[in-house]
Order: sequence, then C-alpha cells, then structure tokens
Amino acid sequence: MLKRALKLQRDGCPQLLVKGQAFPVKRDLYLVGFGKAVLGMAAAAEEILGDHLTLGIINVPLGIQESLKRAGMEGMLLKPHSKIQVIEGAKNNLPDEEALKGAAAILELAKGLTADDLLLVLISGGGSALLPAPIPPIILKEKEKLTKMLASRGAAIQELNIVRKTLSMLKGGGLAQLAHPARVVSLILSDVIGDPLDIIASGPTAPSSHSVQDCIQILTKYNLLHDLPKSVEMVLSSSPTKPTAPENYAHVSNIILGSNTLALEEAKRQAEGLGYAALVLSAAVQGEVSRVATLYCQLIQLVCLGFASLGKGSLSDELRRNLLQLAAELHIPTLDLDEFLQALRGLGPVRPVCILAGGETTVQLQGTGKGGRNQELALRVGLGLHKAQATEASSPQRRCEILFLSGGTDGQDGPTEAAGAFCTPGLVAEALQEGLDVEAFLRNNDSYTFFRQFQGGHHLLVTGLTGTNVMDIQAILIRAMERS
Repeated sequence: MLKRALKLQRDGCPQLLVKGQAFPVKRDLYLVGFGKAVLGMAAAAEEILGDHLTLGIINVPLGIQESLKRAGMEGMLLKPHSKIQVIEGAKNNLPDEEALKGAAAILELAKGLTADDLLLVLISGGGSALLPAPIPPIILKEKEKLTKMLASRGAAIQELNIVRKTLSMLKGGGLAQLAHPARVVSLILSDVIGDPLDIIASGPTAPSSHSVQDCIQILTKYNLLHDLPKSVEMVLSSSPTKPTAPENYAHVSNIILGSNTLALEEAKRQAEGLGYAALVLSAAVQGEVSRVATLYCQLIQLVCLGFASLGKGSLSDELRRNLLQLAAELHIPTLDLDEFLQALRGLGPVRPVCILAGGETTVQLQGTGKGGRNQELALRVGLGLHKAQATEASSPQRRCEILFLSGGTDGQDGPTEAAGAFCTPGLVAEALQEGLDVEAFLRNNDSYTFFRQFQGGHHLLVTGLTGTNVMDIQAILIRAMERS
C-alpha cells in the first residue's frame, strides 16, 4: 500500500510525492511512526527514501519483529544498518514503560525540527497505546487505570480516544504542534469506522474536534468524574476549554492510505476465486456484541430460507422486519440493508454464499474471564444459531452448512494470542457433550477459555501478529446441503 502511494522524485530539488501531492525536501527528512502496521510501512518507506532519510524512530508492538520473522515476512522488517530505531512496547495493546520511552524519543525529535525539515509520520491502529505521553503531573499508571475503567463500563473506542487525547502531550494534534514549523506529512492506515483523522491513534497530527468539556461529559456518563486522581483533576481544570483552531495546522497534511474497506475488497476477490458468490454487508458494523450477534444470526436464517425456496412467506417477512429494525438501532453508517437483501435474493442455492463485513463491536464486561470481542461474537453467534435450530424442528438452517468467523486483522483479539474464532450451528451441542456450558462462559466474558478447551482449541483463529490493523472482519459461509 505504501509503495503504491509514496514516491521520491530525485532530479533537481528532491520531492516527496504522495498520491499526487508534492512535498519539497529542502533540508533534512525525518521519519517517526507508531502502530501495529508501522514496521512494514517503515521498511517500505526507507527503501523508497534511501539516503534522503536522515533519521527515524518507530514505536511498534512487543514481539512484532519476531512474529513476522517466524511467519517468513522478512519484507516487512527493516534492513540491517537501518537509520530507523525500532522500539517495541505496549504488550497486549496497553501502554507501558517501553512505549513511554519511545514516545519521549519521538517528542524530543519533533521539538528540534526547523522550517526547512520534513517530518514523515507513519500512523496505524494501535498507535494510541504506543504513543503514551501523559501531561505532567499525570503518570502513566493513573491514565491507564482510568482508560481501563472506561473500557470495562462499555465506552466506545471514540470515547476512550477523546479522554486519552485530553490528557496527552502528543495526541489530539500535540505531535504536529511540537513539530512546527517543520512540514509534517502523515500517512495513515485507518482502524476506525468512517476514518476520522482526529480519532485514529488519537489523532497526533490532526486538529482535535473535541474539548475538555467533551472529556468531562464522557467521565460523567460512566460515573467516573468523582473518582479521578488529583493529577487528572489538575490537568482538566487547567486545559484550554476550546479545541485548537484548524489554521494552526497549515504545515500538516494527513493522508489516508487504507482501511477496512480495502481488506474486505481483497477478501471478496479471494472468496470469488474459491467459487463463492460474495457480498460485502458493510465496513462499519458497530454496536454491542450481543446485538451484532443477533443481526448475523437473523441474516443467516434469511439466507437459509432463500436456499430452501421459502424466501417468501410470513417467517421471511418477520425476519426481514426484525433485521431492518435491528440495523436501524445499531446505527451502522453506509449500510443499505434493503439493497443488500435485494442482492441476496438474486443468489440461488447453486453457489455457496460468502457474506463479508468489517468494523468493531463493543463488549460490556460483566465477568472476570479472558477473551476478546471477536471470540465473544463468534461464541454468541454459535449460541444464537443453536437456539434458532432448537426452536424449530423444520428450521431451514438444518438444510444449510454454516460457518461464521470473526477475527481482528492485527492478529490479536483482546489480551489473548488468538485473532478470533469460528463457529458452526452444532457448536453448543458438541460443547455440552464435553461438559462445557456456553452460556456460563459468556456470562463470565470467558470466550477465550471456552475456545481453548473446546475440541482442543481447533475453533480458535491463531495467526500471530500480522503487521497490520484495519479493525475486525467477519465472514459467513453458507452452502445448501444436497438433498439425498
């Protein structure tokens, strides 16, 4: 992706060309980066920039170099004698001392730049955890405790990032301001629905569209305002109440290189190559994980009704109505469910169907188990399909082979080594035979432990760190069974 977007014109005054935009390299060219995809991006950038690169610092996830080596992905690693310093940190996607050191090094580099320098910034999802620089006197532990409490109470990624930005020196445009008067060019791989520049990696080079008031509102919403450390109270009371005016960012260009949509397009191509009739539902599926699971279960039932030539009738109409209502409640942007269902109707049972979707769900923690949103979604879909089949002896689902997969494109779902998991309608019954009660595991948010124990962990999707991050992907495979 980066090689497609970035070129260096060497003749005359050298220029950096990014998607048709030209940026003159007047003096020194520096590179900084942070995020799960940044190692591969930096390797490609250094290859393109060659001797024009003066120095670079990147913050990447702990273990990523080893993981890519094991996967035989040497092309995503920096060459020996690279001018780019690599700092690994943020174990399990949580800021730590190593990430703090890396952020401090990036901060120092940015502060020393002049008007003739050019700073190339590589940003991807996971960048927020890899760029911790709390505003003194806040210390990292205090900021992290607050973020964890918000996440456990169901705060969305957008809300978490607003709080992080307000309490950070580098997020919310802080890095761009520190690098002034240098020219700043940011190349961004988006992991947020709608690609909002000020939310991806908490927007270090984008003007923040939020104020301290927004942060206070979020803390109030989750009953945390009266539970704050003194240092956080101090920073909130002394921060400017209005966001920085956009004209302070005239020296910055933010360019989106790729997103979940790109991954879904490629997945669709792959599915079609395997003989599936492939449809993309949406690249912006969001909402509470149990509601999203219901959406997928109803969609699967509707496809099976169509396969069983029962696509017209009261059950089909009811399912369609429920689906439309649920989609409206989930506020999934860019989803035209009517149009999608129309396209589904055009598919007969001759070819197997692959429905693809992407986005990011949220999990409201009730228990103390171990899991991630993808594993929990797969387990909830498995339970939903089981219940639908159990309530109707002649369920059209019985006439289809169904497989549901949900995985994080970064290769890590929650604090586990799995990227996600897959399920079939038979999962719950098969688990009961092994003495595993799916509903009990779900009550404890313990999806990883369930999948680890169930059939020797064969339903877990384990890829290792992938070197990218464009949110999550779901795939539903449905094939009509041949009638005997």
